[in-house]
Parts: sequence; C-alpha cells; structure tokens
Amino acid sequence: MIVPRTAAEEALGLSLPHRRMEDWKWTDLRRMVQAPYVRMPVTAKQADVDRLVRSSPFAAVKAQRIVFVNGELDASRSSLASSPSQALAVADDDVLLQINRKLEARGATLRLEGNASLPVEIVHVVTDDVPRGVATHHRIEVADGASATLIETYVGEGDYLSSAVVEVALGEGARLDRIKAERESVRATHLAFVKVSLAKGAILRDFTLSSGAALNRQDGSYIFEGKRADARISGAYLLGGKQHADTKLVVDHTVPSCTSRELFKVAMDGQSRGIFQGKAIVRPGAQKTDGKQSSHALLLSEEAEFDAKPELEIYADDVVCGHGATSGDLNHDHLFYLRSRGIPEKEAKSLLIAAFVGEAFDGIEHEGVREALTAYAEGWLARR
Repeated sequence: MIVPRTAAEEALGLSLPHRRMEDWKWTDLRRMVQAPYVRMPVTAKQADVDRLVRSSPFAAVKAQRIVFVNGELDASRSSLASSPSQALAVADDDVLLQINRKLEARGATLRLEGNASLPVEIVHVVTDDVPRGVATHHRIEVADGASATLIETYVGEGDYLSSAVVEVALGEGARLDRIKAERESVRATHLAFVKVSLAKGAILRDFTLSSGAALNRQDGSYIFEGKRADARISGAYLLGGKQHADTKLVVDHTVPSCTSRELFKVAMDGQSRGIFQGKAIVRPGAQKTDGKQSSHALLLSEEAEFDAKPELEIYADDVVCGHGATSGDLNHDHLFYLRSRGIPEKEAKSLLIAAFVGEAFDGIEHEGVREALTAYAEGWLARR
C-alpha cells in the first residue's frame, strides 16, 4: 500500500522516518513533524535579534562570536570572520542531512590554530515569524597541536524547524572543548547531525545541553582515525511539559589504543520523554580500546519517561568496554537534609538537579563556560 506524503514531506520533497524504523522507533518524525516547513526570507526586527543574542547562557562569557540570524550570517554582529562551509563528507542517504540540504543550509568554515585564549561562540537566532525551516551547516578544523573551545548556541521564538549540521576534524595532538546549548523555542523542532573525526593523540571534550525545543533529535558520529585519541562525550536533558528529546550516537573505534566515554544525565518533569541511543563499535584490529557509556535519568514526575538503548559491537579481543543505565526519583534524604537547613523546597530541588546533571559538564576546561551551565541548570526549575 502506498502511503500518501504528509504536508511536511511534500514541502521537503522527501520521506520522513517513522517508528517502524529501528533507529526511529521512539521518535516518529513522520507523525511528529506535520507543518510544511520550507526555507523563506524574513525581515527580523533588530531589537528582537539583540534580545535573543543576549539570551544565550554564555552571553557574559568573553568570546569571539559568529552570529546567524534566521539561517543567514549576520556580519554586523559577528566579531570573527569565516568562509562559507564546504560539503559534508558523509552518506547522502541520512535523512537529517537530506533535510539540511533541502533547506539550503548556509554556514561557516573555521580553522582553529594555536592555543586560543578566547572561546568561539556560534550563536544561532531565529525570530518569531511565519512557520518555516532554518538550516545551518558548519565545518570546523582544529589544527595539529592546537587547542580551542567552541560553543554552539541555538535560541529562538515561534514555530519553526531548525536543522543544524556540524562537521569537526581534530588534527594530531589537537584538543577541542565543544559545548552545544539547544534552547530553541518551545514550539520548535530541532534536528541535528554532528560528525567528528579524531587524528592521532587528539582530545575531545563534547557536551550538549538539550532544554528548549518541543522536539529534539540529535545524531552524532565520532570516528577515531589515529591511535591514542581520547573522546569524552556527554550531555544533559532538562525537559518539562511534553518535550521530547532523542539522542543517537555512534562511536567508531577503527584504530588501536583509543579511549571513549559517553555520559548522559537527564532530568525530566511533566509528561516529557527522553531517549538515549548509544552504540560503540570496535573494529577488527582496534586492540587496547577502552570504551564505556552510561545514561542516568532523574524522573521528577510519574508521567515522565526515559528510554535507553546501549549497544556494543566488538570485533577485537583485547578491549575494555561496558555500558549502564539507571533511572529514579530525587534522593529524598538529600532533599530532607537541605530542607532541614532552611532551604525552601523548590530551591533545594534545583540544587539537587543541578548537582545531578553537573557531572555531565564537569570536564569542560573553561571555567566561565562551566559556571554558566551550572547557573542555567540551577535556574531551570524556577523558570518552569
């Protein structure tokens, strides 16, 4: 039986994945994305853009910034020059990449060299207007031996689909702290794809905060291409209402003697739903691999739901690999202790939630960025 295309599929000119597909069984994109999103030009009010740029959790952090407004580079608000992005070197049949291309993504190409003293923040702003699609695609290269901090911030208002693709290449001995904060509009859909390659001796510290959109799906591909590389990939969900966030990661060990860690900490209230799908692949010959993944959920209501799907594919025999997942309520003994010290209940809960998710961004080297995330987590419950 031929199933007619939805309005969203007609607008995008492609078929969207559905729950009968294994990787999408918890996120039926065909059902959940209905509006006919297309790329269209809009005229943004300058005051709205300025306000949204200031709403970045990292607005107080001294940084070099590149600003995209409704998917277009805003050179007047950008303090760092960049060149147009190049094509992403991954399979064309990935639906998230197809959507990105259909929405005619713009983006930036950056080559980071030396030991950068200031973080680079790419701020993505979407202003309130007619429902539409907004897409960006960036390519980031960290030179051999270089060290840098990259921040990606997504904020917006209104009803829109945000498609975000990022390609990162770490050179030999390079280090990158990559921090992504997704704080899209509560009516928005955020679809993201990141591909990271690590050369010999490269170090990656990768953290993603998912807290804004009504629907959030993020796919990640991390490939070890040189020996003795180290990747720590972490994330935090702060979700309420009927928000839905799904992360699917593939960590591919193709060479020996590399280390990977995946850690996701999830706090959910209301009827929200969180999903973590993590796969680690150890290729033949990738001996001395050390790979672990874990996900832990804090369920703040009886209606919140967390699903975990850890996977290991191991084709080498001298490896150390494992995974684990837990879910539960706040520790009431800890809550009682804080209450007994005169701390109001809501503030006490906020402190416990921030401490719980804080483990996911403890590895961020930049103190100001780490403090900004802590402040955001502590204030999350109060903003609900």
